[in-house]
Amino acid sequence: MGAGHGHGHGHGHAVSATADRRYLAGALALIVAYMSAEVAIGLIARSLALLSDAAHMLTDAFAIAFALIAMRIAAHPPKGGYTYGLRRAEILSAQLNGLTLILLAAYFVYESVHRLLDPPQVAGALVFWTSLSGIAVNLAATWLIGRADRASLNVEGAFQHILNDLYAFIATAVAGLVVWTTGFARADVIASLVVAALMVKAGYGLLRDAGRVLMEAAPAGIDPAEIGARMAGRACVQEVHDLHVWEVTSGYPALSAHVLVEPGGDCHAVRRDLRQMLAAFYGITHTTLEVDHIGEPGTPWDGQEHCTDAHGPRHLSDAPPGPPPQPGGAVCGH
Repeated sequence: MGAGHGHGHGHGHAVSATADRRYLAGALALIVAYMSAEVAIGLIARSLALLSDAAHMLTDAFAIAFALIAMRIAAHPPKGGYTYGLRRAEILSAQLNGLTLILLAAYFVYESVHRLLDPPQVAGALVFWTSLSGIAVNLAATWLIGRADRASLNVEGAFQHILNDLYAFIATAVAGLVVWTTGFARADVIASLVVAALMVKAGYGLLRDAGRVLMEAAPAGIDPAEIGARMAGRACVQEVHDLHVWEVTSGYPALSAHVLVEPGGDCHAVRRDLRQMLAAFYGITHTTLEVDHIGEPGTPWDGQEHCTDAHGPRHLSDAPPGPPPQPGGAVCGH
């Protein structure tokens, strides 16, 4: 019997992280430069849509800065009581990005209500041309961050900020054109409300996904019951329990379980087979498997109440039985 611990990390991780930081830094430089000009133009044009875009760009800058800081913190190796290192700093950054999107949207809704009742005079032509240049800047920033690893919720948070800002500029350009050609000043406010709705949608998605990681829920798209059934269906395996699947951080799933092997089975071969299967079918390479012979001291089986039925071994979660053992699996030693 014994416990096995397996994990794998790509050798290109450090190179990828360095490239991601370059992409984010380039986007940050574009955003800060343009934002400074947009604030001045928004004040001159008296455009809430332009000022809301500028404020959104400020949160973009903070989002990218937080993402860069979180990436550096997460790169620190495990030390002391932080046995996984500080990888979840990226998840905290994603939550912060989601929260700022929602709070900023609430402020724009509040301001929009006032301006709907008493719309100010807006320089539509200035708003339109400024928004067109903003679209170009945000397209470049979106392209840069889009080349980074968006499997990371941290990078995805920064990307959503930039993408929503791009939508905001498109809405503002349309509003500016309407005001310029028709004089309908409330178009500027309506554009702000559209942007606010998009920000709420993106912010909620980030908070939900980051919350799943912090609550140690199974990664999206992975069903623990299915995994348990597949594990229980492998050669020599009689029972699987205490199964836990979670994410240390986005893109880093982990699994632990207690596996009971039939008498005479090769525990080491079973553990190797399970690790290979988990990596091949689910992309889970960080595993901790305690593998014992059934009936050994410390196992929950007493020789009378083994979890079997007419269909053979079952996972304790009552999931459907897994597929039959496949060639090349563990070899039973009896």
